[in-house]
Amino acid sequence: MSAKKTTTEEFEAALTEKDSTNYVLRLYVTGMTPRSIKAIENCKAICEENLKGRYELEIVDIYQRPNLLQGEQILATPTLIKKLPEPLRRIVGDLSDKERVLLGLDIRHKD
Repeated sequence: MSAKKTTTEEFEAALTEKDSTNYVLRLYVTGMTPRSIKAIENCKAICEENLKGRYELEIVDIYQRPNLLQGEQILATPTLIKKLPEPLRRIVGDLSDKERVLLGLDIRHKD
């Protein structure tokens, strides 16, 4: 009985820890094009719905801040980079495929 209780407690602790994980995200866009605006709106909506109060989102316009591209290997925009929690993830596109974004951010796992 004691082993079962410990396993249940460990599981509940893991769930609590996962729910308190803070995310650090950076979204790279090119100007205020319709595609960039759509990516920003989609990203903010997904974060508010799934990570409310547990995320930092920095939006980087590569035309205005090209120095932030160094070392990021941005090949296309919009690109969302999940810096924390590890592992680092990149999601390219306007982020309209919500399930793909959630999987990419490790918020939902494939069944």
